[in-house]
Amino acid sequence: MYGQALRKEAMPIDTEAQFTDVYRAHYEDVLRFVRRRAHPMNVDDIVGETFLAAWRRRHELPANPRPWLFGAARNVMLNADRTMRRQAALVVHIQATEVRDHERAVDATAQVDSRIDLVAAWQSLTSADQEVLALHIWEGLNARDAATVLGCTRAAYAMRLTRAKRRLTSRLNPAAPASPALSPTH
Repeated sequence: MYGQALRKEAMPIDTEAQFTDVYRAHYEDVLRFVRRRAHPMNVDDIVGETFLAAWRRRHELPANPRPWLFGAARNVMLNADRTMRRQAALVVHIQATEVRDHERAVDATAQVDSRIDLVAAWQSLTSADQEVLALHIWEGLNARDAATVLGCTRAAYAMRLTRAKRRLTSRLNPAAPASPALSPTH
């Protein structure tokens, strides 16, 4: 069914010039998408393989190829991880802020503490939660496009996003009482 949906909305690319236009329009977005998720040494290879896949399937690309390209990049990354027998995960690099000025030390310390809390909360999430949140926050995708990237329905994506937001919030505010309706059932 996923392939059928793509064929219905396909934007056939018949010439190298048409493909070049798609490449130029979406290269930076795909590059940013991959940089946030892959080891720096692998970024160029992943982006290259993504556009190679797009070239091979150029007659099937949807009218808005951005989500398709993100999905293809994601699949390239997952395939690379399986090949190397590494766990598929998103990695977020947040560098600590150094506090040098004693007059602003209190504010800076609060900011550092807040960042450390955010990093710890983020790292405690599963890679699936990180990915859903990243598609929403960093990539700015709407639910339909994000669902396309993940290969699921819009409703499934919306539910995953809601749950990931709840889990992140609960890790940032562990003292906040959990709503009975929001408590996990095991």
